[in-house]
Order: sequence, then structure tokens, then C-alpha cells
Amino acid sequence: MSDYRKNSHSITGLSCHLVWATKYRYSVLKGDVQTRCRDVLVQVCDSEDVRILKGVVSKDHVHMHIEYPPSLSISVLVKKLKGRSSRLLQREFPVLAKKYWGRHFWAVGYGAWSTGKITDEMVQEYLEHHKGKPNSKKGNWILE
Repeated sequence: MSDYRKNSHSITGLSCHLVWATKYRYSVLKGDVQTRCRDVLVQVCDSEDVRILKGVVSKDHVHMHIEYPPSLSISVLVKKLKGRSSRLLQREFPVLAKKYWGRHFWAVGYGAWSTGKITDEMVQEYLEHHKGKPNSKKGNWILE
């Protein structure tokens, strides 16, 4: 249970895999740019109370496996990760401005997949086990 976030009213374990790429898939995330990108992503996650379980900054895209609080929307988090890293990288590395003259460092969009410790089948089995003798069944809801 220590892997979960707990407060006075809830217990959560929300995690997901995020992926996004540089615009035009240019291979610009190398050397100092790659290191600085990683550092900025870590800073943003720290400020948003997001735990990075694993992360990879490749030459043209980023993968992150994160655990996040229930009050945070994934779309808002990705907007902050991409926005802050884009601004800082372009400001600190003028060579990027030549490739990205429109100030758009990252490609539009991202991928996000939920991850976790239990599968859909485990949830279904759990619900089947707890249904008992139902008085009424309506759709996918079981009323005990």
C-alpha cells in the first residue's frame, strides 16, 4: 500500500505512459540539449507533484512513465511539460531557433496510455465475486 497516494478522503494509484516527439521528428535531443530537456521535465514534474517512474529522452522523442495525483489532468500536465521545455530549450540553445523558426519545438499531440497494477480482467473478476445474489441487473450494473 506504500505505492499509493493517500489523503483524508481517498487512496489512488494513477499512472500512465506518455510519449511525444519533436516537430518533424528532427533528431535534436542530443548532448547538452538532451540533458537540459531531461532536467526541465524533472522540474515540471516536481512542481506538479508527479513521480517519474521511468523516463527516456531519445534523439527525437520522449517517453515517460509517471504516477500522478487525481487532481491533475494528463492533458494539462503534457501542456506544461511540452510548453516549458520548448520555451527554455529554444531560449538556451539558439541553434534550435534555426530549425524551429516558428517557435514550435514539439510536434502537435501526444500519446497517453494508462498503466497500473491490475488488469481489466482482474476488475471484472472482483466485481463478479462481490455481486452475491443480485435483486436487479440493469446493463453492466449489478445491484445487490
